[in-house]
Amino acid sequence: MRPTTAQQTLSNTTIAERLKQCGIAATRQRLRIAKALFEHGGHPSAQDLYQLVNHQQRTVCRATIYNTLNLFVDKGLIQEVSVDSSQTFYDGNTAPHHHIFNVDTRELLDVEPSTVSFKELPPLPKGTQQEDITLIIRVRNGAR
Repeated sequence: MRPTTAQQTLSNTTIAERLKQCGIAATRQRLRIAKALFEHGGHPSAQDLYQLVNHQQRTVCRATIYNTLNLFVDKGLIQEVSVDSSQTFYDGNTAPHHHIFNVDTRELLDVEPSTVSFKELPPLPKGTQQEDITLIIRVRNGAR
């Protein structure tokens, strides 16, 4: 298991270049949202990002946050991690990896793929091929 990435400060130029590499125009609001997401160092929700982006003054509306996050996901800049029907997190780490989700604390942690093994997978439907395996291990707090 790997803790979330440590916080780091990124320049607007660095963020703009990342956006450009994914074919995303670097508007002021997109830069602010991307900066908040990448500097968060974890797996923020849309609400977390709304609060981070607007912590000093309310200038980015919720719809812009959601639309921008959807664009970032569609373009491959970030991953969307849905842990249940009511909770979605956003992950700046697009390398293959899995997650552990604590349902009590709502914390999402990264898990290196090399620490997980599958003995056997079910047969795939005819005419399909495996694209990815995404695993979310759900845990609860409790005595050991």
